Amino acid sequence: MRKALRWLLALVVLIGTAGTAGAATAAEPKAVDIKDRLLSVPGMSLIEEKPYTGYRFFVLNYTQPVDHRRPSKGTFQQRITVLHKDVSRPTVFYTGGYNVSTNPSRREPTQIVDGNQVSMEYRYFTPSRPQPADWSKLDIWQAASDQHRIFEALKPIYSKNWISTGGSKGGMTATYYERFYPRDMDGVVAYVAPNDVVNREDSAYDRFFARVGTEECRARLNGVQREALVRRAPLKEKYEAYAAENGYTFDTIGSLDRAYEAVVLDYVWGFWQYSTLKDCAGIPADAKNATDDEIWNSVDTISGFSFYTDQGLAPYTPYYYQAGTQLGAPTIHFPHIERKYIRYGYQPPRNFVPRDIDMRFQPWAMRDVDNWVKRNARQMLFVYGENDPWGAEPFRLGHGARDSYVLTAPGMNHGANVAGLVPEEKALATARILDWAGVAPAAVQENPSAARPLATFDAKLDKRDVQREPALRP
Repeated sequence: MRKALRWLLALVVLIGTAGTAGAATAAEPKAVDIKDRLLSVPGMSLIEEKPYTGYRFFVLNYTQPVDHRRPSKGTFQQRITVLHKDVSRPTVFYTGGYNVSTNPSRREPTQIVDGNQVSMEYRYFTPSRPQPADWSKLDIWQAASDQHRIFEALKPIYSKNWISTGGSKGGMTATYYERFYPRDMDGVVAYVAPNDVVNREDSAYDRFFARVGTEECRARLNGVQREALVRRAPLKEKYEAYAAENGYTFDTIGSLDRAYEAVVLDYVWGFWQYSTLKDCAGIPADAKNATDDEIWNSVDTISGFSFYTDQGLAPYTPYYYQAGTQLGAPTIHFPHIERKYIRYGYQPPRNFVPRDIDMRFQPWAMRDVDNWVKRNARQMLFVYGENDPWGAEPFRLGHGARDSYVLTAPGMNHGANVAGLVPEEKALATARILDWAGVAPAAVQENPSAARPLATFDAKLDKRDVQREPALRP
């Protein structure tokens, strides 16, 4: 009897223990996979996932309204990518202002804060283009509103601090986003962002080209550029054969002759945008006695004779449309070339956009952004390259700016970054980025000069060199 009672008591205890364990298990929520969390966002769909050690990388489509003021008037699919580290880490919101890369990459602020990265394809760059395209809905406010909707959709998943960033047109984009939605981001890092406040006043660029680099280097570049126009006739024959061989046409710009001169006039600008002073050694030193092939090859290497063809311009129609409606575009002079050799000069963006697309310039758009930055910049960092022509008209801070900085990397081109700053400014910039992201170690809070990127540099993942892009554009 006692044995039976002990057995019964043991059974009750066992059942109770099992029941308690079961209740505890049921109370623990099952972790939701990050892909499922992303795809639970209304309007989000998966294009593909690509592996990368230490991360999850997703290429996604997100449904956006064509017109954020009238969202019922149609939608389009906008590509974004997510480089997922951990929801407990800060997030960097990146755009280059053009197409988005569908391969894993990590921008400098992402490495600095060891965070996640959301990258956005700019609206109207294919395939993120409404069909049919209403070009009047391509402006800086609509694009900023794209970013705002993406941020609002992903903030519940990535709840820690956010920093927006971008280079060149992407740096401009990050700045415009901050102007229109200043409460979204915890910090802004804008690289090499041009600021063409008054489109008709471009003398800053002429002053830049008069002093950049060394006199010897400027003489070499000017000599090749002039010689390419002096030899227009024989080199145009070479261009015609080149175009015929590759099936290039010139309907948008209007003629092969216009395209030829546009390529040649981009030569000096293109060199300083993408090259450094040491690269001057590869420029013909005696242009007048150089062969036609030497002149052609130098211009083609730096400017690219395919750039102003219909095929070269087509992917960048959205940029030239914006340059001709809001962003502005530089015009420079060529004192080293006699007027008789220049037929068209720097051509306006209108010449690079198909004529069936209407364009009207809005001179107030850049003035508004410039005034806002001067008066309201909060936790914004602008980084420029000393030898980058696009930095000739930079953003500047006014008395209303707080915890914001404009820094210049000595000797650097359009690929200027925080790593290229002088040591004191590099540490300052790194410390501020860490602080804005909410991940500054105690040692950095006490001593900003101790600031270092939190993630180890990955040569494959971390993009540092400026990517050479077709034609004259940021």
